[in-house]
Amino acid sequence: MKIGIFDSGLGGLVIAKAIFKELPKYDYIYLGDTARVPYGNRSQQTIFEFTRQAVDFLFKQNCALIIIACNTSSAMALRRIQREYLPKKYPNRRVLGVIVPTIEEIRNTPRKIGVLATTSTIKSHSYKKELMKLNRQIKIFEQEAPLLVPLIENNTLKKSGDILKSYLKPMLAEKVDDILLGCTHYPILKNAIKKIAGKKIKIISQEEIIPGKLKTYLKRHPEIESKLSKKRERLFEVTDKNTNFDEVAKTLFGKKIKFKLVNY
Repeated sequence: MKIGIFDSGLGGLVIAKAIFKELPKYDYIYLGDTARVPYGNRSQQTIFEFTRQAVDFLFKQNCALIIIACNTSSAMALRRIQREYLPKKYPNRRVLGVIVPTIEEIRNTPRKIGVLATTSTIKSHSYKKELMKLNRQIKIFEQEAPLLVPLIENNTLKKSGDILKSYLKPMLAEKVDDILLGCTHYPILKNAIKKIAGKKIKIISQEEIIPGKLKTYLKRHPEIESKLSKKRERLFEVTDKNTNFDEVAKTLFGKKIKFKLVNY
């Protein structure tokens, strides 16, 4: 059985690349819902339904475990999938997100953290709620950035400079100590964000956190790990391809990828 990695678009390739490097022996399927990206401005019910469809599609391809690399889906759909969908349909399989592992990594930091994310993730207050449960000393400043995912997916990052500055300006005015990139697309902007934010502000990026957390999870759950096939196979699937698709994918993943076009 395989590990599935799901994202609303191509941003999850950043997470996938990091996971492949940390845990290379397993077989993986990456699924990007590029026909319907971005998810960030959609309703909670729509996000749940899109995510449920993707999870079902990956399970039917023999995935034992699925990582929802999309922060929006993790914020708006994951809990319902874990509590309602899995017990009825796939009780022996697992779906994990990226928000809780990220919070576990930073919860002991009594600092002011700026969260940069999509509109839906920010409106859900998922990071703030979960962090407050674990450490009330942490101060959270939330900033939605609805235009960044479309800019990345459409390969128009050259136009992102002023937009990125406008999103970061309120955070810098709040004098945050750290900026958490709450979307898997955003690591591609990490250097640009560092340049604007300055050397004193730490950038928290999920591709540096999730692989280690997955490794720990598999050690703690041998009943899942023992089911996983170990042939180092990689399958990449998407629901649509636009004119900039291959170039964007190569930028995010670091090398050219062969994609299979799917419909579910």
